[in-house]
This record gives sequence, C-alpha cells and structure tokens, in this order.
Amino acid sequence: MGAADLDGHDRWTPPCTGLLHVVGGSRQYTEVSTPDPYPDQVTLADVQAAANALVGVAVRTPLLAFGPFDDEVGAPRAWLKPENLQPVGAFKIRGAYNALATLSPEDKDRGVVTHSSGNHAQGVARAARMLGRMRAVIVMPEDAPAIKVEGVRADGAEIVFVGADNEERMAVAHQLAEEQGLVPLSSFDDARIVAGQGTVGLEIVDQVAEMGRANKPLTVFVPIGGGGLSSGVCVAIKSLRPDATVIGVEPELAADAAESLREGRIVRWGPELTGRTIADGVRTSAVGRIPWAQLSRLIDDIVTVSEDEIKRAMLEAALRSRIVAEPSGAVSIAGWLRYGAELPDADESDTVIVVSGGNIDPATYRALMAEAAALK
Repeated sequence: MGAADLDGHDRWTPPCTGLLHVVGGSRQYTEVSTPDPYPDQVTLADVQAAANALVGVAVRTPLLAFGPFDDEVGAPRAWLKPENLQPVGAFKIRGAYNALATLSPEDKDRGVVTHSSGNHAQGVARAARMLGRMRAVIVMPEDAPAIKVEGVRADGAEIVFVGADNEERMAVAHQLAEEQGLVPLSSFDDARIVAGQGTVGLEIVDQVAEMGRANKPLTVFVPIGGGGLSSGVCVAIKSLRPDATVIGVEPELAADAAESLREGRIVRWGPELTGRTIADGVRTSAVGRIPWAQLSRLIDDIVTVSEDEIKRAMLEAALRSRIVAEPSGAVSIAGWLRYGAELPDADESDTVIVVSGGNIDPATYRALMAEAAALK
C-alpha cells in the first residue's frame, strides 16, 4: 500500500535518530548520537490543555460528507475535516496560539521569530496580534504564495524574505533570535505546537461519537510535512481510539517522512527534491525530532501521492464538498482516493480526511483546477 502494509506494519522503535542527507543526487546517512533520541513525548493531557486554551480562538471545524455512502443507512462513510475554515485558512492557528499563549510574560515582551512557507506564519501573526500585539518576525521564502504573505502582513508581523531552502530559513531565524533577543519558535518541532495541532484529533473522536458511529472502525488520513499536525493527531486519536488507524500522506516528490518510517530513522531530503511539489506547505526537508517521537510509535502507515493525484483531489473537494483545498491540504484527500479501497474492512470503516488548509492564490487555483479537469 505504501511505506508499509497496513495489515503487517509494526510500530517503529528505532534505537537512535539518524539523518540522511541528499547531496548531488547521492544519499548518505549521518548517525546522530544522543542520550535523548525521543524528546518531549506529548500526552493526551497536553492536547486537552491546548483545547481549553483554544476555546474562542480556533473553530471546531465540522465533518463534511465526502462519500461513498452506506446503502443501509444512507450516511457517508468518508468525511472531510475542513481546517481551511479556520480564521487564517489553515490548522496552524491551533499550535501557534497554544505555543504563544504559554510563553512567560518576559518572553512575550521579547517577541518571537519563526520561519514558514505561509500557513504557520499566518497562525503566528494572528496569535501574536490576539495576545496583545506581540512582536512577531517571520522568515519566509521569496516564492511564498502572495495570499499567505498578505495575510501575515495584515496581522502586523514583520517579514524577512530568503530563498526556498528550508535550512536557510532556519539559519536566518536563529540568527535573528540571537541578534535581537527574540524567542525562536519552530513551525512543527515544538511540543506546544504538536499539542495544539492535536486538538484536530480530539474533535474528530468527539464528532464521530456524536454521529453515533463510535462503534465503527475508524481511519484518519492526515497530511505530513514537518509532522506537527500528523503527530498531534496520532496522540489524540490513539489515546482515545487505540483501535483506529492513522495514515499520513505526503507527495511522492517530497516523501522524506515515508522514507523515514521505512528506515526507522529521520531522513532528510534536500530542497532540490522537496521543492518540486506543488504542495508548498509540505516541502519540509525532514520531520522534526519531537513529531518523530510520536510518529515513530503511533502512526500506522505513510503513503505517497503524485502531483496529478493532488490536483484531482483539489477538484474533488470542490465538486463533492464545495470547499477550496490548497495542494498541501488536498494530499490527504488524494491519499484516500488512491488507497482507501485497500484499507482493511474498507466496506465497513468510517474515514475522516483532514484538509489542512485552503490558502492559495486565485490564479494558481484556477490553473490547477483546469489541469485537474483535463486529467479526468
């Protein structure tokens, strides 16, 4: 089915973290010796605390019917969880607000610096504004979608543009933190971020139960970039529904997480590889160590999808559920469309597909939808 078969996949418990560097088309592992290879395990209590902090901040996004339909009761067996309906158009407000809200008064006075291709940037900018107009400096790639740049500026954050390389963005953010005394904040490699994103999973479990379907097998498809969302969802879902299956999805052109799961260690892909995908929000070079600490023990599988499948998924989201999904948000839909029929108990299982965001420039959206229509 993908990186590992769902029926036979054993949870990974590798002895240490390693990095695989892609240089000049060749790959090399670099072993990382550390006494603490799995830092900061995130717990259900952390996610529940984040949910309390997010009351009145994040929208409890609904489950939207996506099909197919169960002939016996006339109900759908697949739903979209449309995080594109959040105030900043993506799930990132959950983790960003939880992280900033838990800073000390002294750190709030210092302000924060982070790096992002767009959605995390908008989440941090909005959270900083809501928490008393904290100073927020965002390092963004020069090719970030204009709609995401405009959103960050509208909330009053400062933007520093750099190249497309995620490593460069990290380095510049670190430099700014050192020079200006700002508090550095990762977009995914932070336990507070993971806990905040995990509230998506809490809502899924509650909403499935509210529909009277808690006794049905449950599968959740979720996008993977740096791993903040997918790892948080795993913590919540597996804590409350250990029988459920969680499947991560990423583009074939940026499949570092799928390779990491196969290898049992963190694998790093260079920007010359990840930059090829249209899904700009999941172009990270590697999953974070904190997300990996959760994913390596909890996720059931990670599968990959093609660029054409992502485009078709965007079109299906519009036609079936009337929502706008950006490419990064549509990878999970593409995963279900490609692999859903292969799931164990596929004819009986309920499926929830997390659509992580819908921030996309109108011209780009029109072009991709036209390309998708031509593929059908």
